[in-house]
Amino acid sequence: MNAYDQIFEAALRKLGSINVLEAAMPTVLDANQLKAQSNGFYLSAMSRRIFQAGMTHSVINAKWAHFETVFWGFDPKKLVLIDDAFMERVMQDKGLIRHWGKLQTIPVNALEMNDLTAEGISFGEFIAEWDQDITQLWLQISKRFKRMGGQSTPYFLRMVGKDTFVLTNDVIQKLLSLQVIDSKPTSKADILTVSDFFNELKADSGRPLSHISKLMALSLE
Repeated sequence: MNAYDQIFEAALRKLGSINVLEAAMPTVLDANQLKAQSNGFYLSAMSRRIFQAGMTHSVINAKWAHFETVFWGFDPKKLVLIDDAFMERVMQDKGLIRHWGKLQTIPVNALEMNDLTAEGISFGEFIAEWDQDITQLWLQISKRFKRMGGQSTPYFLRMVGKDTFVLTNDVIQKLLSLQVIDSKPTSKADILTVSDFFNELKADSGRPLSHISKLMALSLE
């Protein structure tokens, strides 16, 4: 039994039903679906992920409709017009999470979204057409957008439907048990080793990286 089959069988035993298992798999969009989404959609999801980091997700999600209203649907072309007076008003709005450092990322990242458009590509096209190793896309996004380092980028990509694995604690523990790595992957070399392993499982199974990542987390004994 190869590594993928071992992971799949362990996850199936844990959930007890193939239907339950398949229902637990993340949604993965195709290239056309990713391209169809607006820059505002991606900026909203990115900003939500930034606020979720280190905070209770349910609290952020409950407030997000108000964020959408206050920040004009996260339209990047509008958000670059934000001035100091606007931000001062925002900091008094109890319907928002008044975290100055995170709020500041919204106009900054809106500007970066607009820069992509000026380069002749939407954010959806940027991620849909990415044909290199997925961890290199993580790196590109973390370099271009504020507060998107660490695991924020893969979590964000998972949110919007781009196929990627996510190095959750459970996934890392499974990788350790499989002896793919011998410590938490932090270096570029370790990340590449992990990525190569995921790509091997993808080739063996025909499953997207997102599904393999979820199966790995579910398979942890």
